Amino acid sequence: MGGNKKYAGYQSYSYLEPGIDYKVFKFRDPLAWFWLYPLSKTEEERVEEIIEKNILIDLHVHPNPGPDDISQELDWQREGRKFIAYDALARSGLDGMIDWLGPCHAITKRGWKWHELIDTLGMGLCDVEHQDFVIQCKNVEDIVEAHETGRIAWIPAIESATHIENEVNRLEILYGLGIRSVGICFSESNQLGTGLAEMRDAGLTDFGYDCVARMNKVGLLIDVSHSSDLTAMDTIELSKDPILASHVGTRTLTPTSRMFPDDVLVALAERGGVLGIEAPPNSTVTGKNPIHGLESFMEHVEYCIDLMGVEYVGVGSDSYYFDHVGEYLEGQKLRKTAGMGYAKRPDQGIKRLPNTNMDPESLRRLKYVKGLENPTEATQNVARWMVHHGYSDQEIAKVIGLNALQLFKKVW
Repeated sequence: MGGNKKYAGYQSYSYLEPGIDYKVFKFRDPLAWFWLYPLSKTEEERVEEIIEKNILIDLHVHPNPGPDDISQELDWQREGRKFIAYDALARSGLDGMIDWLGPCHAITKRGWKWHELIDTLGMGLCDVEHQDFVIQCKNVEDIVEAHETGRIAWIPAIESATHIENEVNRLEILYGLGIRSVGICFSESNQLGTGLAEMRDAGLTDFGYDCVARMNKVGLLIDVSHSSDLTAMDTIELSKDPILASHVGTRTLTPTSRMFPDDVLVALAERGGVLGIEAPPNSTVTGKNPIHGLESFMEHVEYCIDLMGVEYVGVGSDSYYFDHVGEYLEGQKLRKTAGMGYAKRPDQGIKRLPNTNMDPESLRRLKYVKGLENPTEATQNVARWMVHHGYSDQEIAKVIGLNALQLFKKVW
């Protein structure tokens, strides 16, 4: 079915009474910055055919609308109720998407607590159960069915295993609840391994290895985005199954701690893993394309195709349906009030790569990421750009979904 989605108009939690059953926030227009890469008529027709025939998958999305007043974001998060922008997704052409849950702030400042995760996940699952446009994806067949019936396969995932604390059996509970991918850590270290924000890289812990082994047995797809270089490399080497780096890029083009060095990317591909190129504000900005947008993103895509092979590169846009730049700026305030890494550390002669995408002034100048601001435009624009730049239909099909699908088949 491709872009011809069968969406009947359901809105999140429409079975409840707004203002009575839950607190109401005014949401921003989910497609406020919507933009499609311009093509000729012949190119448009080719893109339409590619989207119709092939399965489109975004390896890392946050398909949630958010408050129009971004200063209300923390209050909105504390409600623990994640909405899905079903109407905007219906225009995306996507057949599958991995929706990643991060820290939940319903009760605690820092998030990443087991009980908060289960509450938030449970409410989201309830919402999905009350509609028929999005399918909760538990296997590859669900993605194929979604493509054939004009729907979208929703793949819930957890950005960091921090939630499981020191209980390896909780990985099985998550799988039982429908989670199909779990990240090792999220920037800061946890019981499993070192995060990319740490001064020293200690790699994967013994407990982390236990978790990798358990995820292999259960059939959970392991993600190493936000992990340190050594943690990622340890996981790639120790996992029996190929793994995912759902939203990263190459440090060669963007020299920050958020990107992986080329040796990690090569090792990922050699073991059959897949890299999703990411697009949050200023993440995959480059020297050649200093204003972040589709061109700088595609510079990463082309570089990684040359480095790893076209079979191992995909789209992991990490995009939202609300103000991502504003979310970053508000997030910095939250980290300060939560005491997350803001205590001055003594100089110990340790050099750390900068995370320049979080510079406040640069973010304010950027405002939004043109062509990659939301899940509706991201994967479509990758296909459009590749058509315009002479890629074959098969190469495009691999990057926009086939590579992801093949990885899922190997792990699930």
